[in-house]
Amino acid sequence: MIPNLQINPQRLWDSLMDTAKIGGTAKGGVSRLTLTDTDRQVRDWLKQECERLGCTVTVDEVGNMFAVRPGRRADLPPIAIGSHLDTQPTGGKFDGILGVLGGLEVLKTLQDSGYETNAPLMLVNWTNEEGSRFAPAMLGSGVYAGVFDRGYADSREDRQGVTFGEAIEAIGYRGAAKAGSVTFGAMFELHIEQGPILEQEEKVIGVVEGVQGMRWYEISVTGREAHTGSTPMPMRHDALVGAARLIDRVEGIALEHAPSAVGSVGLIEVQPNSRNVVPGHVFFTVDFRHPQDEVLDVMERKLLAAVDEMAGRGSLGVEAKKVWESPAVRFDSNCLASVRKSAQAAGYPARDMISGAGHDAAYIARVAPTAMIFVPCAGGLSHNEEESTSFEECAAGVQVLLGAVLDYDERGIERLS
Repeated sequence: MIPNLQINPQRLWDSLMDTAKIGGTAKGGVSRLTLTDTDRQVRDWLKQECERLGCTVTVDEVGNMFAVRPGRRADLPPIAIGSHLDTQPTGGKFDGILGVLGGLEVLKTLQDSGYETNAPLMLVNWTNEEGSRFAPAMLGSGVYAGVFDRGYADSREDRQGVTFGEAIEAIGYRGAAKAGSVTFGAMFELHIEQGPILEQEEKVIGVVEGVQGMRWYEISVTGREAHTGSTPMPMRHDALVGAARLIDRVEGIALEHAPSAVGSVGLIEVQPNSRNVVPGHVFFTVDFRHPQDEVLDVMERKLLAAVDEMAGRGSLGVEAKKVWESPAVRFDSNCLASVRKSAQAAGYPARDMISGAGHDAAYIARVAPTAMIFVPCAGGLSHNEEESTSFEECAAGVQVLLGAVLDYDERGIERLS
């Protein structure tokens, strides 16, 4: 039976609003890129809050933060609650942040009630989930899970040429613990849906069964700068025109595999970016996603065929490289059972679903039983300063998170007996 403990919704909301001031934007969003000074500030805040609860805080070599609240049984591996505090350049108040601050509220609720879990509980803040400053995304959880190594992470550069290694040293969050050495027995991640399904169906809780596969590519198109007024059209080597044709093909490939496939170009840089110069170089990114890895294979082949065709025309140089691949993920049935039971006990309408966005839980599922909980966001809007999830929805998500963790903790003892 799930203990009848209730979170403090106002305290949760106040923490969300207070931390949103760290990197807050004029439009009401948050700009808190990973390993910047604002990231350092919110990390310092989280560390202080956890230590006030008596938690021991450990930081690993890629900046992942782990705060542990002891349980009755020190011989049991901790149950982790984790997400991220970094944001997009024009991010909102809830993406990732709800998962971390919701986990903090769980710890505070248990502390207030004097409730002691069987296993220790662990709150985790993963580094560079967004991937907006350093690609690829989910870098901290990826190193933890053995997908990447520290050297690879340290070598990632932002668009200004600053490396991940330089940035983490600059804010003082290079921890002594080796990535992967701070272990836990399972992880639950609460997150906003970042899509419209829950809101449209009037469901409060999404029981996330898995995450669709994702692949990121970087494409460079090289032509030749020339004067726009005096260079005849047949003699131009316009890199932007070539890039535009490839970008159009990205959309076409996704539409060919509708309704489940998506394809986007979210970053593009044009050089020299002058109004009277034919563009000589274009860099852009491609993001493909689908629930089936086999379909992503087909989409990738089509993209590379389009690149080869463009290069074969001879007037432009085209290079494409895959910079990240995250296979489709299925979450743990026991963890999901605890989420379903908690949602039912709390009386919230719920539905099973697959996540369209990537999350740290996707990598953690490779090394520990894992599940996710979704709550709605207004209009399905995320990665936007207008991102919005209501007071009541945030409270519902954290209440279900609390119940799921406590149920998993109790059933873990049953499985051992």
